Amino acid sequence: MRFAIITHALHKHKNQSFYAYEPYVREMNLWLENVSETRIVAPISKEKISEIEVAYNTNAITVEIIPAFNVLSLKTKIISIFKIPFILFQIIKTCFWADHIHLRCPGNVGLLGCFVQILFPSKPKTVKYAGNWDPKSKQPFSYRMQKWIVSNTFLTKNCKVLVYGEWENQSKNIIPFFTASYVSNEIIDLSEKDFSSKINFIFVGAFTKSKQPLLSVKVIEKLLTKNIAAKLDMYGNGLEFLNVKGYVEQNNLSENVVLHGNKSKEVVKKAFQKAHFLIFISKSEGWPKVVAEAMFWRCLPISSKVSCVENMLGNGNRGTIVESNVKENEIVTIIENYIKNKNLYKKQVLDAKNWAQQYTLEKFSLEIKKLLLNE
Repeated sequence: MRFAIITHALHKHKNQSFYAYEPYVREMNLWLENVSETRIVAPISKEKISEIEVAYNTNAITVEIIPAFNVLSLKTKIISIFKIPFILFQIIKTCFWADHIHLRCPGNVGLLGCFVQILFPSKPKTVKYAGNWDPKSKQPFSYRMQKWIVSNTFLTKNCKVLVYGEWENQSKNIIPFFTASYVSNEIIDLSEKDFSSKINFIFVGAFTKSKQPLLSVKVIEKLLTKNIAAKLDMYGNGLEFLNVKGYVEQNNLSENVVLHGNKSKEVVKKAFQKAHFLIFISKSEGWPKVVAEAMFWRCLPISSKVSCVENMLGNGNRGTIVESNVKENEIVTIIENYIKNKNLYKKQVLDAKNWAQQYTLEKFSLEIKKLLLNE
């Protein structure tokens, strides 16, 4: 099978291998197990490969290089006018070549792919919509446009659209799906976590305003004023990193809040295994993989009501769901209630672990194979 991937994911090339963001590559490696040849339409960067980027498992890959683009300012909009015709040409050429077309949405390249795939009604297609599919959520126009095109079965034919969560009144080509991070032989017996000494918290994700990393820091600060021994390990990087670092230093929190930056999957896995709670109050998500990963390792999530989080947390039976505008005092109260009610904490941790450990990479691989081979 000749497999085409249309994506905005930034790729890098080294020693005859292509690299990209680790969670994306980990998933795509499972798709590529079922195909003979792959062409990827994606931008290429010459920057150094980072700790959170890995190589595809196969070298049977060709990358049709396109320029990265955005329409965030008047200048970039004008520049994009000159880039888009070439990008469309690369997408069309690749779709003609392919036996199966796979779109990664939402994104600027995915949007162009959504328009192009209309020209290929007879070719089998899959769309992985990695953003928030919630019909009631406020989203950029380009995201709403992609959702409308791929769910419109008149425009988008012979296509399965994979979305996070189960939503009412969806077209017949919309398929609830999931993402996995670990294989079954990684599962180990972890001892119960109690509150007899220090309570460990974790934040994993991009340091952006929408992920609200500073809110997690302020929760720890408030707990310390209440003489609750707490430590927060933070993994990730982004535009808000220096702001968070400055706040930690100015408020003498360096012993209790540790900013690790981007680290490998294995390092973060060990941190989850040690942590009691994940604090992840995001304003925008697709499949919040850090929530699922925390649950997998007996780390209880306190997370915002966004995308499919309510479904993941069993409407509050496998962790606590809050609004994205929650204040640190409210989160502190939630934590204090868990400390007072240790049996509730233990029950929810166990329920969360049992739910998350259903979704292994083996199951994920099997479901992907069904999608590709049972067309």
